[in-house]
Amino acid sequence: MKARILATTAVAALSIVTATGSPAMAQDTNTSESNEWAAAYFANDSTLPFKAPDFGKISEDAYLPAFETGMAIHKGEIQAIIDNPAAPTFENTIVALEKSGRMLTRVARVFFALTGSNTTDRLDDINTEISPKLTAHGDSITLNPELFARVKAVYDNRASMTMTREDAKLLEETYEGMVHAGALLSDAERERVKAINSELSTLTTEFSQLARSAMNDNPVFFDSREDLAGLSDSDIQSAADLAAENGQPGKFAIALQNTTQQPLLPTMENRAAREKLFMASYHRADGQMDVDTRMLIAKIATLRAEKAALFGEPDWASYAMWDRMAEKPATALGFMEQMVPALAATQRAEAAMLNAAIAADGGDYEVKPWDWYRYANKIKAERYDLDEDAVMEYFVLDKVLEDGVFFMAEELYGLTFERRTDIPVYHPDVWTYTVFDRDGSELGLFYFDPFQRASKRGGAWMSNFVAQSHMWGNKPVIYNVLNIPKAPEGEVQLVSFDWVNTTFHEFGHALHGFFANQRYESLSGTATARDFVEYPSQVHEMWATWPSVLSNYAKHYETGETIPDEMIAKIEEAAKFNQGYDFGEVVEAALLDMKWSALSPEEAAAIDTPEKVDAFERRSLEELGLEIDLVPPRYRSTYFNHIFSSPSGYSAGYYSYLWTEMLDRDSRKWFIENGGMTRENGDHYRATVLSQGGTMDYFKMFENFAGREPDVTPMLAARGLIPGDEAPDSEVSDGALPANAAE
Repeated sequence: MKARILATTAVAALSIVTATGSPAMAQDTNTSESNEWAAAYFANDSTLPFKAPDFGKISEDAYLPAFETGMAIHKGEIQAIIDNPAAPTFENTIVALEKSGRMLTRVARVFFALTGSNTTDRLDDINTEISPKLTAHGDSITLNPELFARVKAVYDNRASMTMTREDAKLLEETYEGMVHAGALLSDAERERVKAINSELSTLTTEFSQLARSAMNDNPVFFDSREDLAGLSDSDIQSAADLAAENGQPGKFAIALQNTTQQPLLPTMENRAAREKLFMASYHRADGQMDVDTRMLIAKIATLRAEKAALFGEPDWASYAMWDRMAEKPATALGFMEQMVPALAATQRAEAAMLNAAIAADGGDYEVKPWDWYRYANKIKAERYDLDEDAVMEYFVLDKVLEDGVFFMAEELYGLTFERRTDIPVYHPDVWTYTVFDRDGSELGLFYFDPFQRASKRGGAWMSNFVAQSHMWGNKPVIYNVLNIPKAPEGEVQLVSFDWVNTTFHEFGHALHGFFANQRYESLSGTATARDFVEYPSQVHEMWATWPSVLSNYAKHYETGETIPDEMIAKIEEAAKFNQGYDFGEVVEAALLDMKWSALSPEEAAAIDTPEKVDAFERRSLEELGLEIDLVPPRYRSTYFNHIFSSPSGYSAGYYSYLWTEMLDRDSRKWFIENGGMTRENGDHYRATVLSQGGTMDYFKMFENFAGREPDVTPMLAARGLIPGDEAPDSEVSDGALPANAAE
């Protein structure tokens, strides 16, 4: 639900965007003083530039009392709206709702940013305690019949009112959001919805924490250096250091990444070691180790199906997609299913090619998932003469950001950036920049948090500490979070081309937030439909290999030589290769998500044991007609954070990455046909898409930009699934979470 009427939208969004290294915070153990301080600090905007959080002063012990105080203030504000003796109007009801909950929003934005990017045991405990309380608080507002009566009175009178387009959208979203929450249900049904919401909040918070623990607390140990043959000396040293940190000096350990496939597998020569690493990833959180999320999944699916039934919907997908661009599950499924025949054929053809390569290499086995990328990369290297390690030598992280991403933003939109060190951060690795608009005025503040650490969840995402709003005079304060493995001390920080793409992708989200031009915060920037929010970020990946941008940042870390044109040509040519796996794992994850979301209450209730969870996942994947034993989904159910780590999240929405790639590829075609990287094109995209927030119909927004409806053909051609002239620039990137948060 896009709970537009709630300032606590940030709570739901940021809890999705879901050890060592605690935040740099002052600790205050005096509960009474902490209560008073928390209320005083969060009750008002920060006095730092752009109202940025003062991480140097915020105590972990302040969060619980700050949440409690914020909820109490918010309840009082809502009661004042209800008790207003004047007849309901847009101003005294809809705008008053928009203005409510300011303190709670400030607390939530800071707190959930930390639980995602730099959590501690204490923050996790607070999250467990506060999440159901926040859910109950939200329900007490969205399901309040007296409040809804006032909202409905304004909505029913809308034909006689004079409103701006944004006013009309706010009214529509407020009314429809309350209806979607259950305002038109009976008293008994509303009470059941409240109970379900509370239980879902608890279960999904637990899932998020367990999935993170299964990844971060279970590195894969190896006994000897020979097990890691093929890895670089620095990778092997990092593995030795990690093993020592985990109490096993003399051994080697590799930390798991969030996806099923693991980035070090292609370079590992020892097949048994490859299998060990892959299977540890594949079986995380499914009971084969200390963590098992399967019964949580079963309970979440059952509660979601029951909630959908209360609204007269056949399944969770039909209920959840009420505000999406695609609108109906059948639209999303039909869109994906049309890709399956060509994709299945590609998977089989690529598997045969890999088996031939294995035989030529002297192997007497057929390809398995832990072999796939090793041999795919070998074929790619032979076919395209592409050395991935050599490519990395041209991508130094600070240059990628400052000479690549920022240069792109200057060329397209006229932005400039200034690094600053006077803004407190939540971890020493975070970089901050003031962003200046095309006229030289301050546009906002940007935080960049690039490195992997045990206190951070996997993946990459963007969100706001402060959202743009003309009503409040707020300029955006935005952060990007990535999970780049940190180079050993003293070494140059090189990044893979995948991480280059992700850096451009996440800054695309940031631009969506920086260019917001809304009066109302709840419609601002990335507060858009789940299946639209990834589109602007994906478009910005195209500029990573745009010649003028590339030549500005892709410099060899030793020689300073610009990356050769022929190497980039090889990268672009090679991008169509291995689509059976690269594209297949994403399609499988998206379809698996829809299978979980399409369960009726009876079907969901029947999945009542861990073994039945396994069986349902297996059966669902087999029905797709894809080669699932060779190409497992990008995320298995047991660690599919996108769909199970919040009450709604990306559930019935993981297809969004594919849907928005369609919009992205079609938009790239438009840019190329209209002159490429020009200020005129950038200003046009900013005016028609990036500045619009959630204020208008998404098909109309795309049409305003491109002058036509979107076309799927460029996407299929870019993926190599149909013949076409469209050369691919990048792969699908996982990298959020709308309502002011996006991956």
